Amino acid sequence: MPQFQALPGFYKLLFLYFEPVSTISPALIIWLWGASWFHHQLVPSSESSPPSGFLDNRSVLAVWQLGNCYMLLGLISSLAFRAVRNALPDNPVAQEQIIGSTFTALAIADVTHVLASFVGLPSELRFSPASWNATCHGNVTFTLFLFSMRMAWFMGIGRRRYYYGQSRPLKVDKTK
Repeated sequence: MPQFQALPGFYKLLFLYFEPVSTISPALIIWLWGASWFHHQLVPSSESSPPSGFLDNRSVLAVWQLGNCYMLLGLISSLAFRAVRNALPDNPVAQEQIIGSTFTALAIADVTHVLASFVGLPSELRFSPASWNATCHGNVTFTLFLFSMRMAWFMGIGRRRYYYGQSRPLKVDKTK
């Protein structure tokens, strides 16, 4: 398997495997349980299931499109990161530039996603994470975790930096 110096160890496990699976999962959930169920889960409720006819056609379409966006993000991360690893195995500077550009876009999306999710919660639930359901924790708690791991990656925590944080990109000895 080609070297992936830009995503070593824990970062590789998290961003190459776990994040794509967790990002594609909402699309699968929508396909399996339906748009009404997923929509109902976005805001924690004491009702276990949505009432019949809960969503109009426009809302169902919007939830299906949201699921497609989740799937797209997961596929881009999974397939693009693997392409970077396979196409540039001996060029960690280029790997890091591409992964870093993607992480920048994802970090911005993390922040705006958390803000939208948090603001959209009813005021009595915003500061009561113990009353949140799995979907709410996924949208807020897990997304904040991913954002913090992206920031740790940019800071070079637990990895060698080749481009970000360097006054000049490092020259890599290709004889090893």
